[in-house]
Amino acid sequence: MSNLLPAIEIETAPNPAYAVIWMHGLGADGSDFVPVVPELGLPDAPAVRFIFPHAPAIPVTCNGGYVMPAWYDIYSLDEAGRQADEAGIRQSCEAIRALIARENARGIATSRIVLAGFSQGGAIAYTTALTHPDTLAGVIALSTYIPSTALIAASAAPANASTPVFAAHGTEDEVVPLTLGTRARDYLTAQGQPVAWHTYRMPHSVCMEEIQDIGRWLGERLA
Repeated sequence: MSNLLPAIEIETAPNPAYAVIWMHGLGADGSDFVPVVPELGLPDAPAVRFIFPHAPAIPVTCNGGYVMPAWYDIYSLDEAGRQADEAGIRQSCEAIRALIARENARGIATSRIVLAGFSQGGAIAYTTALTHPDTLAGVIALSTYIPSTALIAASAAPANASTPVFAAHGTEDEVVPLTLGTRARDYLTAQGQPVAWHTYRMPHSVCMEEIQDIGRWLGERLA
């Protein structure tokens, strides 16, 4: 696995039994959510390995072609639906699958791995999880959306049809409007996916109440 994405890793204790692979948003990097780990309030055991990969730097059309860390190119920010590069989405999903395989090789079963992501990273968490052939422990989708329901429908994995989802959004989000978050929620619930939906009075960011709710939900997955 020599072509693995570079990543920051944090273990809450030695010999982790679970893993969380957490994808950052557009223009950020893997360090973005590192400070969240101690704020989650997770128990001392079982130990968890948090992996925060860095997306590659690519030109992003909607930002005038500016080169920045991105999981895929975005052609348009139209609220009716982000127009995204589906080939780039698939490529990033495969990169995350390689990280899942690396955790399997290190002794952590897929059923003990959670995929998490914020904004564009959440779009990759959604797409990777819902098309992954092996059952995951859960999905954390923050201030995000589903970039292509057609892509998911074409490759939907029965193994993750019932995987629990924690989805959250800010009611004052001007970057990824709340309507995109609720559209993803409604799509999932229509498919029978169990979704714990939360909203917070905040812009395109995270807040302490949200982090605490994530910690409680994640703690249930680790029990």
